[in-house]
Amino acid sequence: MYAKGQTVIQYMEQLAPKYLAVPDDKIGLQLGTLQKEIKHVLITLDVTEAVVDEAIACQADLIIAHHAIIFRPLAQLQTDTPAGKLYEKLIKHDIAVYISHTNLDVAEGGINNWMAEALGIEASDSLEDVHTDELYKLAVFVPKSHHEQVLHATLQAGAGWIGNYSHCSFNVEGFGTFVPQEGTTPFIGKQGQLERVEEVRMETIVPSSIRAKVIQAMLKAHPYEEVAYDLYAMDLKGRTLGLGRTGRLTEPVTLREFVTRVKNGLDVPNVRVVGDLERPIRKAAVLGGSGGRYWKKAQFRGADVLVTGDIDFHTAQDALAAGITLIDPGHHAEKIMKKKVAEWMKSKLQENRYDTEVHVFSADTEPFQFM
Repeated sequence: MYAKGQTVIQYMEQLAPKYLAVPDDKIGLQLGTLQKEIKHVLITLDVTEAVVDEAIACQADLIIAHHAIIFRPLAQLQTDTPAGKLYEKLIKHDIAVYISHTNLDVAEGGINNWMAEALGIEASDSLEDVHTDELYKLAVFVPKSHHEQVLHATLQAGAGWIGNYSHCSFNVEGFGTFVPQEGTTPFIGKQGQLERVEEVRMETIVPSSIRAKVIQAMLKAHPYEEVAYDLYAMDLKGRTLGLGRTGRLTEPVTLREFVTRVKNGLDVPNVRVVGDLERPIRKAAVLGGSGGRYWKKAQFRGADVLVTGDIDFHTAQDALAAGITLIDPGHHAEKIMKKKVAEWMKSKLQENRYDTEVHVFSADTEPFQFM
């Protein structure tokens, strides 16, 4: 059995929810349809002609990429232009293209975490906050006989986190009253008769990002035909996620040694470096893509070095004068996402017993040559 297109994307959005993307980012389905079976998926950083040719060769129905193929609204679609030819080839072979960009950067366990892990950075903070979960207090009234069942389902769905403490809840026993009216099929009691039932008021914390999931799990586990529950917005804020990652190294190294680590960890042949190669590096920051403008934020976070792509001349000058070192492995260092996304997708498809195959674009889409 093959997964439907919407199912494949549902798994992708579990890894990188769309709400994590920065405003106006071009993400989501950009070409084609998801209303079909997906026998083969191709994971790539960019969508180039070589990528599309490989997608055709492996009979891919869907390409999942990091960088968008449509950046601006199309005024016309001319098939005698490079972009037009690319779109035409995709459409003729019925290959859909889905983009996961800054949402994959921001996501916990996404590109910036993968890059930090590859560099031995114990990532803790982001460089710039993008999304903070609003918190809600969920209060549910449950018959005592089903309290543990409903509590377990609600917490398993992700409710009950306070900081690094999970399964947090508060439970008070009491009595609930109700009269089932005509047309009801009560779990407890009879129509027209006042019932007095031993119940538990169960309270827990629910982040806005999984509110629907938690409510659905609670309702499914609850035995009542009509469930009494309250949901209150709280002043407290939940988890904050953002662009980039900062953290300490397990042990200090020189900038020269850290450069070697960057080249090996991100699989790049060359890097550009700003700063004294013998300077000790204790804390580092990393940001996939073009992150030169974030050097001040990295310095504010206490980082000795910022690893990011596309650093321009004046940014390098300013950072050097301010005393922070920079390493530019190129924008293409984000290629780390290909293998990682493929591993995630394969595990999800296998877990749900789908025969859909996942492929990784093996060639390099780096536009620069180093001479």
